[in-house]
Amino acid sequence: MQKYQHFNFLTNLLYSILKLSLVILGLMTLSRLYLFLNYGGTSAYSFFELLDAFWLGARLDASMLAYLNALGIVLIFIIWLLRLRFIQKYLYTFFRFYFVVLLTLLAFLTFTDLTYFSFFGEHSTLMIFGVFDDDTEALVRTAFDSYNIPVVALSGVVFFTLLYFIIFKIIKTTQKFELRLNWFKQLGLFLLIIILVGLTGRGSVGIFPLAYSISDVSQDPLVNKLPQTPSFAILDSYTQYARSKSGNYDLIKKSGYKNQMPKAFEVFKQTKNIDRENLLNNLVQKTSKNEQLKGKLPHVVVVMVESFGMPLLDYQSDSFNIMGKLKKHFEEDTIFTSFISSSNGTIVSLEPLLLNITARPSSTSFAQSSYLNTRFTQASAKVYKDAGYETSFVYGGDLFWRNVGSFMSRQGFDHTWGKGAIAKSLNKDIDSISHDWGVFDEHLYDYVYKKLKDATSPQFIFVLTTNNHPPYTVPDDYKSNSLAVSQDLKEHITGDIDLVKRRFKDYAYAVDSAGEFLDKVKSSSLANNSVIAITADNNTVEGVMKYENHLTQTKRIPFYIYLPDVLKPKEPIDTTLASSHKDIFPTLYNLTLYDKEYTAIGTNLLDKNILHCGFNDAGVIMTKNGGFKNKKAITDEEKKCQEYYKASLAVTEYLIKSNKK
Repeated sequence: MQKYQHFNFLTNLLYSILKLSLVILGLMTLSRLYLFLNYGGTSAYSFFELLDAFWLGARLDASMLAYLNALGIVLIFIIWLLRLRFIQKYLYTFFRFYFVVLLTLLAFLTFTDLTYFSFFGEHSTLMIFGVFDDDTEALVRTAFDSYNIPVVALSGVVFFTLLYFIIFKIIKTTQKFELRLNWFKQLGLFLLIIILVGLTGRGSVGIFPLAYSISDVSQDPLVNKLPQTPSFAILDSYTQYARSKSGNYDLIKKSGYKNQMPKAFEVFKQTKNIDRENLLNNLVQKTSKNEQLKGKLPHVVVVMVESFGMPLLDYQSDSFNIMGKLKKHFEEDTIFTSFISSSNGTIVSLEPLLLNITARPSSTSFAQSSYLNTRFTQASAKVYKDAGYETSFVYGGDLFWRNVGSFMSRQGFDHTWGKGAIAKSLNKDIDSISHDWGVFDEHLYDYVYKKLKDATSPQFIFVLTTNNHPPYTVPDDYKSNSLAVSQDLKEHITGDIDLVKRRFKDYAYAVDSAGEFLDKVKSSSLANNSVIAITADNNTVEGVMKYENHLTQTKRIPFYIYLPDVLKPKEPIDTTLASSHKDIFPTLYNLTLYDKEYTAIGTNLLDKNILHCGFNDAGVIMTKNGGFKNKKAITDEEKKCQEYYKASLAVTEYLIKSNKK
């Protein structure tokens, strides 16, 4: 009996910790139920969607509790392993104190998040840390105006008294059971417990920890927000906040235009004749008065295909048919060949494109910074919305990703749709049409095509795909064209050839899906009243390939445009003009809108009489004759683009700060 006393003492303590965790899990579920009952909308959702939301939420809560318990459980294991029996009499007191501290913190984070949710209708973002900036007084006033603080304080006292009673009631010395196991079985039990706690903390056996890959479960926005655990939301927000506050970000000074903004606008506009009283007026432009557009609003669809780099297309052949169904469209329509991405990342290419600005170097994304709630006046969706369009942001993944759903809902989009809405609209089981990052591209395009066919008003739809991304998963029934790797291509591959072949197949699937979407549009009644543009976020294949001219090749992505015959310009389009994401919407505005004002940093690629250069946030600058790094200009053309690049950064920052004000 004495032989097993130490082991049984510790296992009974572990049992008490488990009981306490289950009680806390129940309380966390009640807080989620509170959100649902108080903020539930009227939109339709099924019982099973709600069940999925609560189940996913419980898994996230369990993950958080596993983190809280981990240190204590490892400590118990060490005490057992080293046979530190003299510590036994202190353990229950220690764990009472341990859980009082940690659960008080957890409860505080939960109440803070619930308060934030009551104001903004969403879980905590980095804006919650505005209390540490210059909004403290306003927040305090708001709190007193919105809540009965004495009652709230009393409720807090009651709650924490109850919490401490529960802790002391459960974490107490009791002998519930006895186990008679030899040393090896005792070791096995402890190791099993540690492994289970680790798996619970991760929350997933998939490619991503659960807390960093929260799936959409419904088309209903609130139901989608229910699973998030408040403490994870706040901790993630703090990470974003710390990142955004980590340095003195002064892009105007860095660009060499501190206290010289008129000079920056002169270089940017390529003229000394500027409005010096209101510098922002220099960014306001008007579209052409194309009579074919007068009183006519074509559907406009812009697709950003994940990792669709152009250099790989140089190896297109019958035996390496990487383009598939998209090939004929690239041959028939307009494709700019000196076009580069704004950045190497998705979110930091996506935002400058949609906000009509130059991508800023060494900067976090707007959606993960203090700009999250800023409504940018120059956003492309607002231009189309003001022109009479219904606007939609359609993402094949989860709208929680990078706060993209919250951010885009403030940038002129009437609707933001994620994979949950897509699956529901298509009457598909979401698991059967999804990979790790979202729905397979073919279903995303089916959804967009359905929206266009069912539309009763002009549509502006921005689409962000998710295929062509690690771990490179394609549908089981997808049959790719021949992708035989030639000797020339093999010599340009630097990565593992088998993995690269998987990448090529996923790439081919993404491109094929885009081509099939264009096939459907062009063979339907939509062909005469739709403009389709296709680009990419970056060229990630660059990581496993080498090029003869790295700076010219490595950042190249497509900018493709399909136009009905009636909307095609009379003058030929110069597709060799150097350009980047900033130039997409100024060009599309002039192809699709009649006599409309817009604000943009980029240029209209239909205008051959102005300077055209492409920019990347890594300092890669593209001219008509190739790419080079900032501060490395040699030719006169390169020097012009280099000065233009620095001026556009200063003007971009000036525009951004004016929005925030």
